[in-house]
Amino acid sequence: MDMLWSGWGDPAKAAPLPDPVVGLLRDLLGVKTPRDAGAAAPVPLGEIKVRDSRLDDAALDALRAAVGAAHVRLDDESRVRHTRGKSTPDLLRIRNGDVDDAPDAVVLPGTHDQVLDVLKVCARRRIAVVPFGGGTSVVGGLAPQGVDAFVALDLRRMDALVSVDEVSRTAVLQPGLRAPQAEALLRERGYTLGHFPQSYEWASIGGFAAARSSGQASAGYGRFDEMVVGLTVATPEGMLDLGRAPRSAAGPDLRQLVLGSEGAFGVITSVTVRIHPVPESAAYEGWRFASFETGTAALRRLAQDGPMPVVLRLSDEAETMVGLADPGAIGGGLPDAAGCLAVVGFEGTADEIAERRATVHDVLTEAGGEALGAGPGEKWEHGRFNAPYLRDSLLDAGAFVETLETATFWSGIPALYAAVKSALTTTLTEAGTPPLVMCHISHVYATGASLYFTVVSAQGEGGAREHWAKAKHAANNAIISAGGTISHHHGVGTDHRDWYAWEIGPLGTGVLRAIKDRLDPAGILNPGVLVPPAGQE
Repeated sequence: MDMLWSGWGDPAKAAPLPDPVVGLLRDLLGVKTPRDAGAAAPVPLGEIKVRDSRLDDAALDALRAAVGAAHVRLDDESRVRHTRGKSTPDLLRIRNGDVDDAPDAVVLPGTHDQVLDVLKVCARRRIAVVPFGGGTSVVGGLAPQGVDAFVALDLRRMDALVSVDEVSRTAVLQPGLRAPQAEALLRERGYTLGHFPQSYEWASIGGFAAARSSGQASAGYGRFDEMVVGLTVATPEGMLDLGRAPRSAAGPDLRQLVLGSEGAFGVITSVTVRIHPVPESAAYEGWRFASFETGTAALRRLAQDGPMPVVLRLSDEAETMVGLADPGAIGGGLPDAAGCLAVVGFEGTADEIAERRATVHDVLTEAGGEALGAGPGEKWEHGRFNAPYLRDSLLDAGAFVETLETATFWSGIPALYAAVKSALTTTLTEAGTPPLVMCHISHVYATGASLYFTVVSAQGEGGAREHWAKAKHAANNAIISAGGTISHHHGVGTDHRDWYAWEIGPLGTGVLRAIKDRLDPAGILNPGVLVPPAGQE
């Protein structure tokens, strides 16, 4: 099924906020319900009309010849469903019926060769191409810039588990395969990817690779880019076939050019990934720490000295408090409002889990943690894919909610955390919409960790998107100035592109542009995404 066009996921899973939570939003943040604010209801899908396609008959005939007439869609609904991604500004625009940047056609190739043919057609005619997997981008990754016409290249027909090498424990997957289907196909053979990001229910394999996705069990399984051992890529200049061995000293690893390239260098047409036997069992538990600083130090001890759980995450005081107000929402809740909640997860045989759990218990207790038992951990595990639905419910109630994330080395976390929180709080308060800013650590490494911020405020007068644009700009500046990376796992898109150029410097930007010029000389692949325009260093 398709994702909800004006929100997240399956509409049947959406639920309105309880009245006490709506009251809390009103009393603490000044949120006005849409009715109180005089706002209109979202425009129904059937009433949204897109502009006429800018593709002429000759271009459409060439695309139909490449993929078959049935797989070139021009209808309004298909084009609306492929308009932009799922950031909150994206949703606010589409809920108001704004589809000015809808694709001119949706093209659905079924094979690698058909992707190559589409790219050749579009390169000759200067038609931009935006690869489309699950449509879950939250950084403007599906919004090309400066184009006369573009097509959404929907890869859903390329959805096969091609092969499994049980000796090497690898699998070849096509890019349009959605994560739950990939997991189901692998589990039929006794294997798992172990990759479960918050977008898991809707994101695609190709999208995971193109955006360097990081799953909630990254402490145990690694990020998706660490799972990839091979790739095939279609470009306007031909095919790249990358990954002859797990590791190689034969020059720079070109796989790393494709991982994180967000469709700007080519279209991923297959991914070879490492796989793992399905674990016998899993267990989750909660821990309380007196402060975010204390909890962060405890996570660092496990990340550096072990033993490493499969899941390891820590909510700050604000996120933990919100979990108490609405258990199962963001934080997961504690028996009382004090402190910070950590969730720790284990996988393996019963004996392996028991042994590791006991050692982790000793480390976290010594680090100042209080064991809370299985309840908070199991509550988090049960609702871990629900936060995007909560975002939609908050929007329906008149609130504004958005996320951003970054990462840095352990020594830099306190300054980065403070800088981003201050930038968001100051900017939104000055706009008349004082926010609640929450944060958690969800991905840890021996040398550092990620910080994931969630911001809730009133939508305010004068436009929530405008308020957020200023706050996001300030937060991005704070991230770079404090030594963080502009994205740990959401990607660059158009929203982060200028700060990415700041992060890698003029020479790095020039290298990116040289790569794009070689693989995509006509500049048709996701224009404006990832690679800054010429002259912008």
